[in-house]
Amino acid sequence: MDDVLSVLDEAAGWLEARGISQWPARFEAAWVKEALSRGETWLVEVGGKVAGTVTLDWSDPLWADVAGTAGYVHRMAVRRWAAGLGAVILGWAADSARQRGVDALRLDCVKSNDRLRSYYEARGFVHRGDVPVSGAPGQRQDDGSVTWVSRYELSLAVGRTSASPRS
Repeated sequence: MDDVLSVLDEAAGWLEARGISQWPARFEAAWVKEALSRGETWLVEVGGKVAGTVTLDWSDPLWADVAGTAGYVHRMAVRRWAAGLGAVILGWAADSARQRGVDALRLDCVKSNDRLRSYYEARGFVHRGDVPVSGAPGQRQDDGSVTWVSRYELSLAVGRTSASPRS
């Protein structure tokens, strides 16, 4: 838990310092506890040091209106010294989803984060519309302020990359 929160908080601070409202300034353990206990949250190590984290789960109510099976990437973050690792993590997530036999890999990000949207598009993800989400950025709640997020999907018939994060 401590490693996951440390990576997420570092990334959140970096985003906040650049004026990007993608995530809350700090993550609470309760926000990641369930995914961690289900074995859906992973740590990525480089040279024996924790370099990143990602949650890969198998359902997301934000996509309830879209047909097909998918893996869902959430809370992907890398430490600044490991910049560039995101593409490897996405490749691992796509391989894991393929092994599970699903049709696509899906994710979302704050609609106003043009740089991140371009990043996903450059890696083959296709924009599948924008939807409102209640709660602070990075949270999904039944009430609170509304944030618009852009949904992205990668067909798993596209390219293949491998990496091995640890749970």
